[in-house]
Amino acid sequence: MSINRPLKAAVLRGWRRCCPRCGKGALLHKYLKVHDRCGSCGQELHHHRADDGPAYLTILIVGHILAPLLHVVFVQFRPEPWIMASGFGAGSVVLCLYLLPRIKGGVVAFQWARKLNGFGTDASGNVLKTR
Repeated sequence: MSINRPLKAAVLRGWRRCCPRCGKGALLHKYLKVHDRCGSCGQELHHHRADDGPAYLTILIVGHILAPLLHVVFVQFRPEPWIMASGFGAGSVVLCLYLLPRIKGGVVAFQWARKLNGFGTDASGNVLKTR
Protein backbone atom coordinates (compact mmCIF):
# COMPACT_ATOMS: atom_id res chain seq x y z
CA MET A 1 0.00 0.00 0.00
CA SER A 2 1.63 3.22 -1.10
CA ILE A 3 1.42 6.39 0.88
CA ASN A 4 0.57 9.32 -1.37
CA ARG A 5 -0.49 12.04 1.06
CA PRO A 6 2.03 14.89 1.50
CA LEU A 7 3.48 14.58 4.99
CA LYS A 8 5.30 17.90 5.25
CA ALA A 9 2.38 19.97 3.95
CA ALA A 10 -0.08 18.13 6.17
CA VAL A 11 2.00 18.57 9.34
CA LEU A 12 2.50 22.28 8.60
CA ARG A 13 -1.25 22.67 8.15
CA GLY A 14 -1.79 20.82 11.42
CA TRP A 15 0.74 23.10 13.15
CA ARG A 16 -1.40 26.03 11.97
CA ARG A 17 -4.41 24.17 13.44
CA CYS A 18 -6.02 23.79 10.00
CA CYS A 19 -7.38 20.75 8.22
CA PRO A 20 -4.49 18.55 7.05
CA ARG A 21 -6.23 17.89 3.73
CA CYS A 22 -7.26 21.36 2.51
CA GLY A 23 -5.60 23.75 4.96
CA LYS A 24 -8.71 25.96 5.06
CA GLY A 25 -11.05 24.52 7.68
CA ALA A 26 -10.34 24.69 11.40
CA LEU A 27 -8.94 21.52 12.93
CA LEU A 28 -9.53 22.40 16.58
CA HIS A 29 -12.23 24.12 18.59
CA LYS A 30 -12.44 24.75 22.35
CA TYR A 31 -8.63 24.88 22.49
CA LEU A 32 -7.90 21.14 22.05
CA LYS A 33 -11.09 19.46 20.80
CA VAL A 34 -10.79 18.15 17.24
CA HIS A 35 -13.73 18.77 14.90
CA ASP A 36 -15.47 15.61 13.71
CA ARG A 37 -15.09 16.79 10.10
CA CYS A 38 -13.58 19.71 8.24
CA GLY A 39 -16.06 22.51 7.64
CA SER A 40 -14.41 23.34 4.32
CA CYS A 41 -13.62 20.07 2.52
CA GLY A 42 -15.65 17.55 4.57
CA GLN A 43 -12.65 15.39 5.57
CA GLU A 44 -13.60 13.20 8.53
CA LEU A 45 -11.28 13.91 11.44
CA HIS A 46 -12.92 11.89 14.21
CA HIS A 47 -10.53 8.97 13.58
CA HIS A 48 -7.61 10.62 15.33
CA ARG A 49 -6.03 8.99 18.37
CA ALA A 50 -3.70 11.69 19.64
CA ASP A 51 -4.39 10.84 23.31
CA ASP A 52 -1.42 11.82 25.52
CA GLY A 53 1.14 12.11 22.73
CA PRO A 54 0.88 15.89 22.24
CA ALA A 55 1.10 16.55 25.98
CA TYR A 56 4.16 14.33 26.28
CA LEU A 57 5.87 16.00 23.31
CA THR A 58 5.02 19.46 24.66
CA ILE A 59 6.57 18.69 28.04
CA LEU A 60 9.61 17.18 26.34
CA ILE A 61 10.16 20.26 24.15
CA VAL A 62 9.52 22.79 26.91
CA GLY A 63 11.87 20.93 29.23
CA HIS A 64 14.61 20.86 26.61
CA ILE A 65 14.21 24.60 26.02
CA LEU A 66 13.92 25.79 29.60
CA ALA A 67 16.35 23.48 31.43
CA PRO A 68 19.50 24.79 29.69
CA LEU A 69 18.13 28.33 29.90
CA LEU A 70 17.56 27.88 33.63
CA HIS A 71 21.16 26.78 34.06
CA VAL A 72 22.56 29.69 32.04
CA VAL A 73 20.45 32.28 33.88
CA PHE A 74 21.43 30.88 37.26
CA VAL A 75 25.15 30.69 36.50
CA GLN A 76 25.38 34.09 34.79
CA PHE A 77 23.04 36.25 36.88
CA ARG A 78 22.40 34.47 40.22
CA PRO A 79 18.86 35.85 40.69
CA GLU A 80 16.86 35.30 43.84
CA PRO A 81 15.14 31.89 44.03
CA TRP A 82 11.64 33.40 44.04
CA ILE A 83 12.45 35.37 40.88
CA MET A 84 13.72 32.23 39.15
CA ALA A 85 10.71 30.18 40.28
CA SER A 86 8.13 32.76 39.23
CA GLY A 87 9.85 33.65 35.96
CA PHE A 88 10.49 30.11 34.77
CA GLY A 89 7.14 28.91 36.10
CA ALA A 90 5.29 31.55 34.10
CA GLY A 91 7.51 30.91 31.08
CA SER A 92 6.82 27.20 31.13
CA VAL A 93 3.05 27.72 31.42
CA VAL A 94 2.99 30.21 28.53
CA LEU A 95 5.19 28.02 26.34
CA CYS A 96 3.07 24.93 27.07
CA LEU A 97 -0.17 26.76 26.33
CA TYR A 98 1.27 28.00 23.03
CA LEU A 99 2.75 24.68 21.89
CA LEU A 100 0.10 22.15 22.98
CA PRO A 101 -2.62 22.87 20.36
CA ARG A 102 -0.03 23.22 17.60
CA ILE A 103 1.62 19.93 18.45
CA LYS A 104 -1.79 18.23 18.68
CA GLY A 105 -2.62 19.57 15.22
CA GLY A 106 0.68 18.21 13.93
CA VAL A 107 0.07 14.78 15.46
CA VAL A 108 -3.44 14.54 13.97
CA ALA A 109 -2.08 15.69 10.61
CA PHE A 110 0.70 13.08 10.79
CA GLN A 111 -1.90 10.39 11.41
CA TRP A 112 -3.94 11.64 8.45
CA ALA A 113 -0.93 11.78 6.11
CA ARG A 114 0.19 8.25 7.01
CA LYS A 115 -3.40 6.89 6.98
CA LEU A 116 -3.25 5.74 10.59
CA ASN A 117 -6.16 4.95 12.94
CA GLY A 118 -8.92 4.81 10.34
CA PHE A 119 -7.83 7.71 8.13
CA GLY A 120 -7.18 5.19 5.37
CA THR A 121 -10.67 3.64 5.42
CA ASP A 122 -14.05 4.68 4.04
CA ALA A 123 -17.25 5.11 6.05
CA SER A 124 -17.95 1.35 6.09
CA GLY A 125 -14.44 0.50 7.35
CA ASN A 126 -13.05 -0.77 4.04
CA VAL A 127 -9.43 0.10 3.30
CA LEU A 128 -9.18 2.79 0.63
CA LYS A 129 -7.27 1.87 -2.52
CA THR A 130 -4.36 4.12 -3.47
CA ARG A 131 -3.28 4.84 -7.00
